[in-house]
Amino acid sequence: MVEVELKIPVEGLDAVRRALERLGARLELSAMREVNVLFDAEDGRIERGGGALRLRRHGGRWTLTLKGPPRFDGGVKTRAEHETGVADGAAMERILEGLGYRPRLRYEKDRELWRLGEVEVALDRTPMGDFVELEGERAAILELARRLGLDPGGAVRGSYPTLWEAYRRAHPGLELPRDMVFPE
Repeated sequence: MVEVELKIPVEGLDAVRRALERLGARLELSAMREVNVLFDAEDGRIERGGGALRLRRHGGRWTLTLKGPPRFDGGVKTRAEHETGVADGAAMERILEGLGYRPRLRYEKDRELWRLGEVEVALDRTPMGDFVELEGERAAILELARRLGLDPGGAVRGSYPTLWEAYRRAHPGLELPRDMVFPE
C-alpha cells in the first residue's frame, strides 16, 4: 500500500470542520485521544533509513504500521505503508521488544476523522498546535485542500515526531518533554 498525504498546520480546527460539513463530508470518528509509540532497533536503522515502525491506539483499536522512507512532491508526501489491526496492544509491544525493537518515542494527538469521496481528512489537535491531514490520491487531496480554504503550499514535510523535535528546539524555555504528550 502507498500512503499519499498532505499535512497543513492551521490556527484552530473549527473553520475546517465547518467547511467539511458544508461540502457534505461524513464524520467517521469523533475526536478522541490517539497514542502512538515508535519502535526501532538499538542501532536506529529504521529511523536512519527514513522509515517508521509504529504501534497506535485510537479509542479501543490497535494498529501496527511499518512505513518506508518518504518522497515529496511539493508538500505531498508519498511512502510505502503496511498496516494491520492488532487485537492486544500490550502483547504486540512485548513481541516487538522480544524481536529487539525498543520504544523510541511516544506521541499523542486528539484526532477526528472525516471522509469526503476518496479523501480521508484528519483534524489533529497536538501539544504543539493544530493540523489537518488529507490522505488519498494526489490530485484529490490538493483539490480538497483548496476547497477547505487551506493552502497546499503551507504543507509541512515532517512527521509529528520530527515536527515535535523542531518545536522543542524552537522553544527551549518551555522545557518540553522528549515525548509529544499532553500535560495531564
